[in-house]
Amino acid sequence: MHLLNKLSLFLVFLTFPNFLSISSESFLCPVLAWGGEEREYGRDGHNGNEGRKGRKGRDGQSLTVFTDGSPMNLELSGEDGLDGEDGRNGKDARCGNQNWNVNYNLRGADGGNGGNGGDGGDGGNGGSLTLHYTNLADLRNIYVRAEGGRSGRPGRSGYAGEGCQCESRNWKKNTCTGTPGNPDYSCQTEEFSCRHGKDGRDGRDGRDGNPGSLGTLAIINSPEPLSPDQPTATVAMSQLQGRVFNLSKNQWQTRSGAASLLAPGSIINNQYREFVERIESSFELVWNAPRSITNFPEQQDLTLTLQDNRQVKVDFPEEVWVEGTTSQQEGITKFIVSNAIHQKEVTQLTRADFSGNGTNLTFSLVDKAGKSNLITTEFWLKYRTARTSAGFRRTADYRTKYEGNIPQELVKRHNNHFTLDLGKLPIESQYLKPGVAVNIQLVATRSFGERSTEQKIDWKGEIRR
Repeated sequence: MHLLNKLSLFLVFLTFPNFLSISSESFLCPVLAWGGEEREYGRDGHNGNEGRKGRKGRDGQSLTVFTDGSPMNLELSGEDGLDGEDGRNGKDARCGNQNWNVNYNLRGADGGNGGNGGDGGDGGNGGSLTLHYTNLADLRNIYVRAEGGRSGRPGRSGYAGEGCQCESRNWKKNTCTGTPGNPDYSCQTEEFSCRHGKDGRDGRDGRDGNPGSLGTLAIINSPEPLSPDQPTATVAMSQLQGRVFNLSKNQWQTRSGAASLLAPGSIINNQYREFVERIESSFELVWNAPRSITNFPEQQDLTLTLQDNRQVKVDFPEEVWVEGTTSQQEGITKFIVSNAIHQKEVTQLTRADFSGNGTNLTFSLVDKAGKSNLITTEFWLKYRTARTSAGFRRTADYRTKYEGNIPQELVKRHNNHFTLDLGKLPIESQYLKPGVAVNIQLVATRSFGERSTEQKIDWKGEIRR
């Protein structure tokens, strides 16, 4: 009821603006309003710096020793990783005194975030030890300590800085406009507020470093150092003809029980490598292809890899497809190239014709590269038809009537021209009639030598009347 009385009085003022005399201006109640603008007071605190990561410990020394039975004490342990630094604390906001006698809202400045602690450094790995021997028992006189270094501890996080706190949360400010005694004179009271600034976030503790790994052992039953090996080679096409390439490989086997070979108490990885033999072989390329090797890019490289069976595997560049045979004669691997084509020549099939109807319906293609006498080709088909006419069909109108491989007996090749007997596939006759809109989706798998690729052909048309 009290609210209705106020509303009635307000309506009277609106309807009869001259209802009151000029002398009654003190009777007017000021209008209460809330300010919308908000400003920050103070300055945000700076974020704390992050702690630096601890340095990785140095790896242990790696040694090659030729044993003669003399006792030895070898320290090959990795160093410990250093601890990460602590993150710095975030700074408190710089607040000063809050000026609350203003006609806008206030928000206190925020505190800075604490810095993250630095991660601990990784421990260094134990060193590697290679022992040459003629008497395996001599290794029992060698004490080895090849521990991994301990991980560094993480740095601690920095604490958050505090935000500014409001001294006064709410206040009112009276604002008048116009000239006292005139009808345009009015006053309103605005209410303003202050929000506390936010405290920053504490940082995150760092993470432990990783401990270093144990050192490794390799043993060689020979008083002589091993020759360096070259198990692979990369050769430009232009350098192939008339040259023999030598490859070598030191062959090892992995065993368990390294510490049992050494002096009691030795600390080293349990698995060790033992030298078995040295493999050497050569490679020669014999180019008997009708097309000259100079027809292929000289800058293209092939890779030679010596395998454990002493044969050399050759990998030609992707752009060069070859067909050939490998022979092994007196330590020389020969690869004899009988044919070679460019990769781009494999996928140049294009539609030539779509003719006939019923059981005589055919789809023809031509190989623009003219290499189909060398390339093996297999076809996969999705045959789709639509009810709508060819000029107004949409993709959604098509329905699949056949999907699968095309048998080789239905594929006829004459030089570089292919004819696919679609009418002899198990497709209902009503979908082979003149006027039927069709979508032919072909996948041709083209193979040459040890490589193959796919070419997709998508064509839409109509069976001729």
